[in-house]
Amino acid sequence: MPTPIDASRRPDLTPLLRASETVGKVLKRGDIVIYESTVYPGATEEDCVPVLERVSGLTFNTDFFVGYSPERINPGDKSHRLTTITKVTSGSTPQTAETVDALYASIITVGTHMAPSIRVAEAAKVIENTQRDLNIALINELAIIFNKMDIDTEAVLQAAGTKWNFLPFRPGLVGGHCIGVDPYYLTHKAEMIGYHPQVILAGRRLNDGMGAYVAGQLAKEMGRRRVHVNGARVLVLGLTFKENCPDLRNTRVVDVVSELGEFGVEVDIHDPWVDPDEALHEYRLRLVEQPRAGTYDAIIVAVAHAQFRDLGVAGLRSFGKPGTHILYDLKYVLAPNEADLRL
Repeated sequence: MPTPIDASRRPDLTPLLRASETVGKVLKRGDIVIYESTVYPGATEEDCVPVLERVSGLTFNTDFFVGYSPERINPGDKSHRLTTITKVTSGSTPQTAETVDALYASIITVGTHMAPSIRVAEAAKVIENTQRDLNIALINELAIIFNKMDIDTEAVLQAAGTKWNFLPFRPGLVGGHCIGVDPYYLTHKAEMIGYHPQVILAGRRLNDGMGAYVAGQLAKEMGRRRVHVNGARVLVLGLTFKENCPDLRNTRVVDVVSELGEFGVEVDIHDPWVDPDEALHEYRLRLVEQPRAGTYDAIIVAVAHAQFRDLGVAGLRSFGKPGTHILYDLKYVLAPNEADLRL
């Protein structure tokens, strides 16, 4: 079940708890209930199990048992699939843990890792994306600094990447159903036990602000080129949270669109991977099926879909007003000298 955050960025366990109620109605003695949703440490046993007990009338670890094995699917990734990603498993008793591990081991070809407790397995999952979020936040902050120094961020990262232990992260918009959400589950639990996280929340604030930063950079470049921002037309290429997949969950491209709207910019969005009805339903955004050539004051490559890469610089610039448009490459789709702006 999905484990989103609410408008205040607090964990929303409603879908998970309702699913627990549904399971509780059919739960019988000897059953094992296995959860896979990303949650904070303790949620399975402290939040979900009481619901199972209340609805079923059965006793935890006497009449029924619980396992936890976090989902590790990577949308759009054809190489790392369910059977080829090591599965973390756990159980509420040693015997349950063995049973749960054997179940997953029967289909996971690369093997499993049995954690010593459900809380350890929950924590392992929630820090996977927290670590990635913080690494991207660091690179985003470096990109902002280097931009102010007129230094090409990608050139810096390529040079630094020649050292064997330099991590190959790139700046960008951090969205999706995991990276932009999971850290808030961990920080929520930390605050519940009296600790106020500093580094994790700082990274979240920085990444959440990148949409506004991108829009601001484009507006500044328009100003330098004497292009009227208010009333300008901008084409945003890509709406999904990552390339070559139709997933719109928690996409931060919407932040760029919203911020440009605050500047009075007219924004068209084109994404061949997205269902237009879903974009309208989820974000009240209407997509254009085919952008008109020679129309836009600026083009933003927001997602590195293969279709956009295949267009090349000439194809991407064909959407802009001849000789006056700005091409902003957020995803390093083009060579440094082919774009007017890059992160």
